[in-house]
Amino acid sequence: MNFAKFKRFKIVEQIGIVFFFAVLIPMCVSGFIINNINQQSMRYQLRESAILIANMVSDEIDFFSNSINNTLEQIAFSLKFIPSQSQKINYLKNISANFDNCEKIEIVNSKEEFEKIHAFNTQENKATVSIPLDDKSFLVATYSIQGLKDELFKSLQDDGRQIYVLANGGKLIASHNYTENVFEETLSLLPKKLKENRAIIFGDVKNQPLVYVHKNNPEITIIVNTTEKITENAINKNRAKIILAFVIATLMIIVITALYTFYLYINIRQLFKGIIAISKGNYERQIRLLTTAFTPHEIVFLAFEFNRMAGEIHKSYLQLKQNNIELKQLNEFRSNLIDTVSHELRTPLTSIQGYTSRLMRQDIVIDEETKQKSLRIIKEQSERLKRLIEDLLTIPDIEGMRLRTNIESVWLPEVMETAKMLVKNKDNKEIIINMQENFPNVSGDKNRLEQVFVNLIENAVKYSYPETKIVVDAIVDGDKARIFVKNDCDVIPPKKLQTLFEKFIRLDDNTTRTTRGTGLGLFIVKGLIEAMKGEIKLSSDENCGFCVEVELQLATDEAVV
Repeated sequence: MNFAKFKRFKIVEQIGIVFFFAVLIPMCVSGFIINNINQQSMRYQLRESAILIANMVSDEIDFFSNSINNTLEQIAFSLKFIPSQSQKINYLKNISANFDNCEKIEIVNSKEEFEKIHAFNTQENKATVSIPLDDKSFLVATYSIQGLKDELFKSLQDDGRQIYVLANGGKLIASHNYTENVFEETLSLLPKKLKENRAIIFGDVKNQPLVYVHKNNPEITIIVNTTEKITENAINKNRAKIILAFVIATLMIIVITALYTFYLYINIRQLFKGIIAISKGNYERQIRLLTTAFTPHEIVFLAFEFNRMAGEIHKSYLQLKQNNIELKQLNEFRSNLIDTVSHELRTPLTSIQGYTSRLMRQDIVIDEETKQKSLRIIKEQSERLKRLIEDLLTIPDIEGMRLRTNIESVWLPEVMETAKMLVKNKDNKEIIINMQENFPNVSGDKNRLEQVFVNLIENAVKYSYPETKIVVDAIVDGDKARIFVKNDCDVIPPKKLQTLFEKFIRLDDNTTRTTRGTGLGLFIVKGLIEAMKGEIKLSSDENCGFCVEVELQLATDEAVV
């Protein structure tokens, strides 16, 4: 039925309706409530601050009064020890000259004379403070009211309230921000009967509180008047700021809502295009959203899932390709391992088996020299087999970064001499170690360093030209030691040089193998050096056929091991 149908609003229209009922109306109501709360709060704050200032002025007056009385009592006590009247007068002149705002301190011998001085000071707007010296005489000090006023209101210079200090009888003796008409109006509102020694609020204007403190010692009344200007700054301006803040907030909400609607519309169109592309068979289509802070999480999630499903086939292809590479590497590792075992394990095992069988024969007589030679070969081949197995067992520790080293201060000359003795040098090539006896100690694992340099020097001997020397140089470079192992051989191409640190890599290939070795030496050396926080570099040129540079940290303790 047509009357049952209703119009489906667009997103923009729905957002407008929601904005009106959920934002504008609640903001207007909350603004009205906040404005009333702010007015009550500021009114309370004005009352409390007026009471605080009245009490502060009262405390200042008490402090001045007590300070002056204490000073006069000390002067009176000192006068007892001054014999002559002239000396007392000179003493009082000197004392009064040293006190701020004190014009004169004198001794008055009768009460009538004191009252006369007090009346004169009152007429001249000066303060009179006295203490009795005996039954007839008084010590009288005359103070400048203006000086006391400056001290009294020093901390209130920036406060806009009007403050009046009245003497007994209602005479104004000090004021702050004084105006005649406001003063007269304030006095007319002051109650006839005053409560003593506490701050009392009076007056009939709620936003302009008046406070008085009536003191009986000294007999004065302090009045604090909150002016209309202060009320305007505290309440009216705050009210204007609140209204302005609500207007700005409303405008910001409108702008943000418009931006949100704009980005929402653009991203929904991107979803539509992606769905249409998939429906037409374009499975590589990716949705590219305009992602900002206004992009809803749900749309981002839908786009992400859409792209993930569209890219699943491509991801599977890449995974399959990666698996093929890993299988190829594993197969190559297996082939190299089988090749190494077939070439390097079979030879020492065959030698050990042959010479052992020879020594065990009972049908021939073996002389002592032949027996020792056979045992020596068995020992050499056993050591070779042991080193090969140790190299193979070290590979998983290096690859898994589980290689353990005992870092200590190591004396390199001793390590080099030990390595030189352990090197298999059948051709008796000359090994020259250029290292001073006082070479600084390095930080490393002594046993591992012996393994490193045995491996490097043995490689240098193995691949060098006949009748050439193997040279080991060492220098100190800052806080590091740099050791160079050099030999004379054919220049190694840079491309080949970069692969020598990999497993089962040899200078001679499997078909032209001329030297023994597993191709693990430099791989293990690099792992050991890096485990000791060092570096190793390879180079090859016409000046030096093959050069290995090892860089180690110098030990902090250079004591010889």
